[in-house]
Amino acid sequence: MKDMQDGSVEEIPDLLADWISREQLARVLGLTTDTLSRWEARRQGPPCTRIGRKTFYRRLAIQEWIRAQEQAHPVRKTRGRP
Repeated sequence: MKDMQDGSVEEIPDLLADWISREQLARVLGLTTDTLSRWEARRQGPPCTRIGRKTFYRRLAIQEWIRAQEQAHPVRKTRGRP
């Protein structure tokens, strides 16, 4: 940010550099924000934090959560009779 009085530039750290918003994560994963909200309520999705009304996810936590979802042989859920 520029200081108007002496012309010097003040360094402002990007505090959210390692975080992404719920909207960004939904877009990347091809999900809706409602799905992520539901996962948060059920404690199923990646860990998140709230700042005011905004929800943010730490990039490293998302990657760890995705790795934890990995299965060697995914099991298909069946509906109805086997």
